[in-house]
Amino acid sequence: MRAAEPADAAQLVELARAVGTEPEGWLLSDVWPRSVADERRYLRAVRRSLAGAVSVAEEHRELIGRLSLAREPHPASAHVADVGLMVAEGHRRRGVGRALLGAAEEWARRVGIRKIELHVFPHNAAAIALYEAAGYDREGYRRAQYRTSAGRFADVILMAKLL
Repeated sequence: MRAAEPADAAQLVELARAVGTEPEGWLLSDVWPRSVADERRYLRAVRRSLAGAVSVAEEHRELIGRLSLAREPHPASAHVADVGLMVAEGHRRRGVGRALLGAAEEWARRVGIRKIELHVFPHNAAAIALYEAAGYDREGYRRAQYRTSAGRFADVILMAKLL
């Protein structure tokens, strides 16, 4: 586990493309919204800010996982960060996600985050089990929260952990 670097941009875009095109529909889109150049700029900006962080899991110089954190921008909720997590298909259920969540909590505590929240699709039973085992609670169910790249509306479960 380590902080993402701008040089990781191409591998991170490829990881998102691979996870996004899996038939289970783990991501909202099968197209990552940022190009490699945009991803590189995003990673540079994140490294200079306390508003977010990106961590990666690496094995033999291959990026196999990504965790992004973004602090809520409003001052009244600046103690909350939203997390996004993806792990490459061949590396799931091996502790990668749990380790990335641990790195997220370390960063969050260091910068004064008191609550981490996330959205997970109801059909993603493995991710829900991971989050529950890591101490996240279900806080709600959001119907038609997102529109997917296929034009369908997707429900999500809101989960959170108080630090």
